[in-house]
Amino acid sequence: MNSLLAIAHSIGAHPLTRDAQLGAWARFATWQVRSRLNREVVMPWIGGQRLIVRRGMTGATGNLYFGLHEFMSMGFVLHFLREGDLFLDAGANIGSYTLLASGICRATTLAIEADAETSHDLARNIEINGLASLAKVLTVALGPSDGEAFFTTGHGAMNQVVSTSGENVRVVPQRSLDSIVGDDEPAMLKLDVEGFEEQVLSGAPRLLKKPGFKAILLEGTSPQTLKLFQTHGFERAFYDPFTRLLQRAPNELAFSNGQWTLSNEFFVKDWDFVENRVATAKPVTIFGRKI
Repeated sequence: MNSLLAIAHSIGAHPLTRDAQLGAWARFATWQVRSRLNREVVMPWIGGQRLIVRRGMTGATGNLYFGLHEFMSMGFVLHFLREGDLFLDAGANIGSYTLLASGICRATTLAIEADAETSHDLARNIEINGLASLAKVLTVALGPSDGEAFFTTGHGAMNQVVSTSGENVRVVPQRSLDSIVGDDEPAMLKLDVEGFEEQVLSGAPRLLKKPGFKAILLEGTSPQTLKLFQTHGFERAFYDPFTRLLQRAPNELAFSNGQWTLSNEFFVKDWDFVENRVATAKPVTIFGRKI
């Protein structure tokens, strides 16, 4: 009952479903039926993309209900990226952001995922959508340097780098972002590494200096991370995919009733360039609604 109430609250509050709740409930019911009949289901998503989904894949099922589970972050990706850009999906999980970037925007994506089983799911989602020429999977952990890392297992999207070995922990290859990127010049980084963001960014001093590197989306910041961003000319930003407004003050989507919404934080460099990019992007249809 509690989980159903939570779904009801989310459908009523999400920007894409609060005015179209019947459709969201229909998608929810369809998923519940199909997922009970089959261990794994290929579900239609936006822009002709498909997701291979199993029960327990919370972020993926959220995309099925809402269209864009993380509305501000995903909307920003859709409006910023262009064909020919390089997108870094760091902590790619099963590939929702990768499919947006490569499947809809036609950007080249490097999808980085440390968990071998999840990386396999990611590769399958790329394959069934015919994106092998645009999206490459790299199965490594990210960190401050190249080497090895202890990485948890059995927690799905919550697996993470830990400091010591133990039960349900494996050793995985570790790479720094600078080592991975080399001479390439990504346009955007999405960083979702379960609290290891500061350490990962400490391995990216050359990336942060690249003039073509314009935007970072990440789950959380620290004083050191904020100082690093300021040093390299990145400003905190807030984005409304409905209006295409990029602003420095929190908008109503980012801050409501004294609570931050569940979305990534944004940092951009070369504000005018980014602002023009999102303002001139082609509209994308999300379950019948254009943004």
